[in-house]
Amino acid sequence: MPNKQDGYVCANCKAYSKISKKILIIKLGAIGDVIRTTPLLRKYKDLYPGCHITWISDYTEVLPKSWIDHIIPMTSRKMMEVSHTQYDIAINLDKEPEACILLKQVAAHEKYGYTWEDGIVPATPAAEAKLLTGLFDELSKQNKASYIHEIFSICHLEYSDERYILDIDQKYLGQWKEKLGKETTLPIIGLNTGAGQRWPTRQWPLEYWEFLIEALQGKGYFCVLLGGKDEHENNIKLNEKTGAWYPGHFSVQQFIALIAKCDLIVSQVTMAMHLCLALNRKLVLMNNIFNPYEFDLFDLGEIIQPEKECDCYFGSSCVHGESCMKYISPTSVAVAVERQLSPKQEKLESNYSLKYDF
Repeated sequence: MPNKQDGYVCANCKAYSKISKKILIIKLGAIGDVIRTTPLLRKYKDLYPGCHITWISDYTEVLPKSWIDHIIPMTSRKMMEVSHTQYDIAINLDKEPEACILLKQVAAHEKYGYTWEDGIVPATPAAEAKLLTGLFDELSKQNKASYIHEIFSICHLEYSDERYILDIDQKYLGQWKEKLGKETTLPIIGLNTGAGQRWPTRQWPLEYWEFLIEALQGKGYFCVLLGGKDEHENNIKLNEKTGAWYPGHFSVQQFIALIAKCDLIVSQVTMAMHLCLALNRKLVLMNNIFNPYEFDLFDLGEIIQPEKECDCYFGSSCVHGESCMKYISPTSVAVAVERQLSPKQEKLESNYSLKYDF
């Protein structure tokens, strides 16, 4: 392109900028983990100005194109190029055979994360702790480090409050601005009503969402129902019962832009939670089956957990036959929303006149 635009040739190319380091990041999924791995980009760009970064992922749509030189799907034909390129640093943060084998095959002066030796093994001793916490619940429950601190440690890096990076499609942002401008001038609360199919134990009861909506609407907030196709039916029901705005479900880029227009998000542990943090939106996070220390909310929100301790750590079904999410009261969530948006207010719980009996 420099030759076509300006006539430059190699001997006197003014567009040339030498690559300081060639870095490969392998982080295939899940989509939320891909988002919360992006702080590594800030660190490496700071450490090595002029570095060239290649990222291999199954969720390329959430990777910030402005920060990454090559974004490659795992299924791409360009994987042949990756396996025959010499890198300075190569990282694999997935404990999956295909990702570990790829790191084993790649040529790199330094390798971090997980590789393959007739099975999944740490590339350096720094990755051993997270490998063990993924295998043994007893060790995982003892962990006090957030995911970001863990991956920085695995990469032999010092964490300095680097945060998520996410691109926003300005076209979709403008569309939502126009639509929401017609709907409201009130503070906008996004309610992400689903939690995916992998862990049904994360689901908050539908009737609790109904109460929360009515409570927040009574306080003058504008509620937007968020979710994907799995939440579509329930969101239609909530729209019909409460009048909360439900615009439908959309592509990831449209969803990102919609979350960017909200003042605060209420969510279970889902992709929406990670998008919210990446977009610097306020967050009230409901958690039951995961280690709360794993989540770094920065200064953007708080975690609400069941009043009754959860016995189903990383469980896809409840040992008691019903999810402990029922012990997170709608009132406590409503109070948390107000606390995050109006932090100087105190004793908010008594302000709610709505009563419920579930």
